[in-house]
Amino acid sequence: MGIVTQLGARERVVRLLDDNSFVEIGGMIHARNTDFNMNTKETPADGVITGYGTINGKLVYVYSQDGSVMKGSIGEMHANKIVRIYDMALKMGAPVIGLIDCAGMRLQEATDALNAFGGIFYKQTMASGVIPQINGIFGNCGGGMAIVPSLADFTFIVDKQGELFVNSPDALEGNRRENCNTAAAGFRGQVVGDVSGAGADESEVLDKIRHLITLLPSNNKEDALCMEDVQDDLNRENPSLGDTRDVSYILEDISDAHEFFEVRPDYGTEVVTGFMLLNGNTVGAVANKEKSDGESVLTAAAAMKAEAFIRFCDAFSIPVLTLVNVQGFKATVDEEKRIAPAAAKLTYAYASATVPKVSVVIGKAFGSAYLCMGSRHVGTDMVYAWPTAQIGMMNAEAAVKIIYADEIEASEARNELISEKAEAYESLQNSPEGAASRGYVDGIIEAASTRKRVIAAFEMLMTKRENIPDRKHGTV
Repeated sequence: MGIVTQLGARERVVRLLDDNSFVEIGGMIHARNTDFNMNTKETPADGVITGYGTINGKLVYVYSQDGSVMKGSIGEMHANKIVRIYDMALKMGAPVIGLIDCAGMRLQEATDALNAFGGIFYKQTMASGVIPQINGIFGNCGGGMAIVPSLADFTFIVDKQGELFVNSPDALEGNRRENCNTAAAGFRGQVVGDVSGAGADESEVLDKIRHLITLLPSNNKEDALCMEDVQDDLNRENPSLGDTRDVSYILEDISDAHEFFEVRPDYGTEVVTGFMLLNGNTVGAVANKEKSDGESVLTAAAAMKAEAFIRFCDAFSIPVLTLVNVQGFKATVDEEKRIAPAAAKLTYAYASATVPKVSVVIGKAFGSAYLCMGSRHVGTDMVYAWPTAQIGMMNAEAAVKIIYADEIEASEARNELISEKAEAYESLQNSPEGAASRGYVDGIIEAASTRKRVIAAFEMLMTKRENIPDRKHGTV
């Protein structure tokens, strides 16, 4: 195995941005604190490179922490430089990208560092929903710095190199790093869910950030990307699309040029979230993921993952496409502890989002779990269903066992009776035709034509305006 080359703070910025586009701001700034012999230490740029440049011609602001300067720790001037970048980005309506390699707060500067650190949190909060905030973790992201990625919109981490933690793994009661590395990319991605994705090396993480920036608007007033010259056929069909329940494949297939950018792929894996292009327009996608055994349930983690993604899309006027295939909520003791509030937040996110919303039922759509997943009943604008979809309270066989319990118990041919009643129930209550006849589904579409039908729906919804109750904000 070859040696992995770690880029310096300035090299990361140059690698991230378009050639010769970086302009540094505050390069002459250094630490001004003199306590604890700080005046004898060299602190070039106070450990953080800040400035602006472009990614595919799009203006972005960037800060890149230098782990070689006091381990990238945040002092007063270091934090002030980051705050300055946020001030400029908010004025110009441009994304902020933070390239993190930081040991946490600089202890030698104590309350000055604490005050300045709070300034970063405040600016991130003010920028939330106004400009996209993206982080890349290339080394340590420890202590208070760990809050920064959670205040941002998307965070990518270098596998086996980046570490994210509030408390070091060895500082946790009863834990050792070798037993459970709570700072590692895998743990953060799969268990905590506070990273959007990982890269095998620094170049892969930087490429992910560049790709994501090209898909997102620069601010909440700018329309999502609309390419003037879309090469892909708007009417392209795939006759075999209905033969699969692999939603990642489906989303890739219906996207322009078959490109789908998934975020948080390792967390809440019962739901897939990510960005795609449809007719050159950025669309956020949420889809239930069916397991190999046919189970498709909604979990608390999946609901929270989808809820956060929908809120981001709504904040930046990105339309939302939902592929529905859910048979209920996962039934375990651990899930019961969290599922109700998580499902409530997901429902609230769909219902309160004012962006164009289109849903396609591609499999099962049962009970309250379906209501939470972008159904007509919580405000989705257009709902379609494949001919093979099932929409209702529950599986037909389970339903008839409840409805006809006494009759089944008294029958000598129970299996035949259950099959007969289930077939009738399926036709009356669980079929897409039944839902369409009641106006709960706007149309039954062939799976092969999904791409052109959702593109047409979003085109129609482009000028959508929606009145919402006059309030400061909701409380869910």
